[in-house]
Amino acid sequence: MSNKNQGEYGADQIQILEGLEAVRKRPGMYIGSTSSKGLHHLVYEIVDNAVDEALAGYCDTIQVTLNKDNSVTVVDNGRGIPVGINKKKGVSSVEVVFTILHAGGKFGGGGYKVSGGLHGVGSSVVNALSNWLEVQVSTDGKKYQQRFEKGKVSYPLKEIGTTSENGTTVTFLPDDTIFEEKVFDYKTLRQRLRETAFLTKNLKIILIDDREEESTEEVFHYEGGIKEFVEYLNRGNHSLYDDVIYCEGEKDGVYVEVALQHNDSYNETSLSFVNNIITPEGGTHLSGFKNALTLSFNDYARKNKLLKDNENNLSGEDIREGLTSVISIKIGEPQFEGQTKQKLGNSEARGAVNSIVNEQLTYYLEQNPVVAKIICEKAVLAQRARDAARKARDLTRRKTALDGMSLPGKLADCSDKKPENCEIYIVEGDSAGGSAKTARSRATQAILPLRGKILNVEKSRLDKILVNKEIQAMITAFGTGIHDDFDIEKLRYHKIIIMTDADVDGAHIETLLLTFIYRFMPELIQKGYVYLAQPPLYRVEKSKKFWYAYSDEELNEILNDVGRDNNNKIQRYKGLGEMDAEQLWDTTMDPQHRVLLRVKIDEDSASEIDLTFTTLMGDQVEPRREFIEANAKYVQNLDV
Repeated sequence: MSNKNQGEYGADQIQILEGLEAVRKRPGMYIGSTSSKGLHHLVYEIVDNAVDEALAGYCDTIQVTLNKDNSVTVVDNGRGIPVGINKKKGVSSVEVVFTILHAGGKFGGGGYKVSGGLHGVGSSVVNALSNWLEVQVSTDGKKYQQRFEKGKVSYPLKEIGTTSENGTTVTFLPDDTIFEEKVFDYKTLRQRLRETAFLTKNLKIILIDDREEESTEEVFHYEGGIKEFVEYLNRGNHSLYDDVIYCEGEKDGVYVEVALQHNDSYNETSLSFVNNIITPEGGTHLSGFKNALTLSFNDYARKNKLLKDNENNLSGEDIREGLTSVISIKIGEPQFEGQTKQKLGNSEARGAVNSIVNEQLTYYLEQNPVVAKIICEKAVLAQRARDAARKARDLTRRKTALDGMSLPGKLADCSDKKPENCEIYIVEGDSAGGSAKTARSRATQAILPLRGKILNVEKSRLDKILVNKEIQAMITAFGTGIHDDFDIEKLRYHKIIIMTDADVDGAHIETLLLTFIYRFMPELIQKGYVYLAQPPLYRVEKSKKFWYAYSDEELNEILNDVGRDNNNKIQRYKGLGEMDAEQLWDTTMDPQHRVLLRVKIDEDSASEIDLTFTTLMGDQVEPRREFIEANAKYVQNLDV
């Protein structure tokens, strides 16, 4: 028996975390993480409380302000948090809401019929994770105020004046000892608040950024609700018809809203929400929508002879080609599957959405035969293309151990067969591919050179995509298949690294590759297997020593360090092909020194990510121009 130096372990050693101490001790359990995502989650929690007032019919305006000291102020014109003494706790209800977990009007069915804040922990968690939080409540002609520091009461609720308005104002400064990221990102908040305004018809949300010398203000207000949301998402495409089809109703305690419109693209964008919270993995409400859509259109197509007697029914995938839809439900007790809470499990939601959409969509199609025919004809074309694509897909399926097949394209495979040890470089051009093959570590690094720019999958149907040789090569090399055939367990490399020239053409090829992976193998990005290589822009040589710079700023730093004189030899790399194998290995491929950027998808920003790909890679010029103008200030290393 070992004689370890152990402390006593008995009843007195069991730690009890009282009040909000548990939140400060394990913040990730309550807000997911202490990264940028967790930081922004604090704002969402307070805003969601205000939205609950809007859903209950008492609030029509919410204002969110980013203050100069990086605190945030959220103002709503709802009823105001009750200020009376809570009999159970002997303190004001305001103090209860901000200091006790699972306290609020979301329990017991009395305060709110439905709620976006699902767990009733929002206000208290934000308080616990803030350096300080101050709340002002205006109600019944009086204004009240209370302040907290690191979750603890600074002073009890006090009356500070009179007012003719009602509402709640919460200002908080996140605790900089808890969060890894300290600064709020305006674009992240803008995307979430715009989405919230779309989902809450007639609610006005104002976002103000006072941190810069010149204040920024945007107003999000959509009387059309999710119908306008669909129009917004469809901006980068040509709609096939003018109407946004809208279904609304209530069944079995579930309030259902659905808006949909087809465009001339070949991709589907379906966003689903429960009580204004996005459900990235869908669930029963999305299943109900898809079932209703498939049934309604097949019934109509058969009844009106748009499908021949010998033709198979349209699949859901056929009908949803080019579809943009938003499915939003409100439900009293949402139940979610899995730990991530991203998939709805309520069985009544499936039935409610299915029933309401099937009934109202059937009526719409009968009343609008021109639109119905346009959608059915597109679906029939998709069906025929899908049959052709199935044959093309068979060509891209990798047989076990390749069964004697030649390697796809010019793939130089690695010798190690354990995916967790292997990485594949997707390289632009034969020249760079040759250098990469010479430079690589043959045991773990595979090289797949691609010729020129691959097909833009945003503008192509599946059958055309799958006969493209470059795309065939990637699918075969990765081993996972695509769409319904996709199997992450068959992935042959746990690092897929896109390596292109550091110029405009290279950036375009990078975007084309990311578009393909995002549309056909999104799980590769979701699981963190996709990376962007970062080759240097410059090589500086002086006195037989050399340095690499990855930006203009870094070049200036190097020149300042070594001295700016005529002995400096500065080489500007215009492409990977200008590097010899040794330079490519040292700067871009050596795991000990290279810089890789992991490509990530923030599930909370699904609508904005989808819209960005559509805008940049679609046919519409005006939305692309607007996007470039709005984001030009964020561009770095622009090759002019």
